[in-house]
Amino acid sequence: MRPSWDEYFMQIAKLVASRSTCMRRQVGAVLVKDRNILATGYNGVPSGIRHCAEVGCLREQLQVPSGERHELCRGLHAEQNAIIQAAKHGVNIDDATLYCTDSPCIICSKMLINAGVRKVTFCRGYPDQLSLEMMAEAGVALTEFAGECE
Repeated sequence: MRPSWDEYFMQIAKLVASRSTCMRRQVGAVLVKDRNILATGYNGVPSGIRHCAEVGCLREQLQVPSGERHELCRGLHAEQNAIIQAAKHGVNIDDATLYCTDSPCIICSKMLINAGVRKVTFCRGYPDQLSLEMMAEAGVALTEFAGECE
């Protein structure tokens, strides 16, 4: 049986996550509109910067808990990289849907709201209540994926 569109795009998000260079959590994101993939992103350091596997994880070194102090990291989040990829290539993501392996943090949520993303489907939750509240207030539909996430 053929997978649903949600299953199909979430499978792609999981595949994109496998490109991640983060030592703590591998996250993948896919921006979609009208069943067309607009951009993808995974978490990791900016282009031309040494990977954390080479220099060590700053967050581990500083013992920063998950969901806190996002600025204390060498990497970008998958959602940020997907938005940046779309911008770099001149792709309009207004009214798009984001499929992501994890629910967005507050920083990514604010970016997604201002970029015009209208729906977010995710596999795993993330410890960020403010993110959930702001997405709801902005009218962004946030749904947990009902299928297999691992």
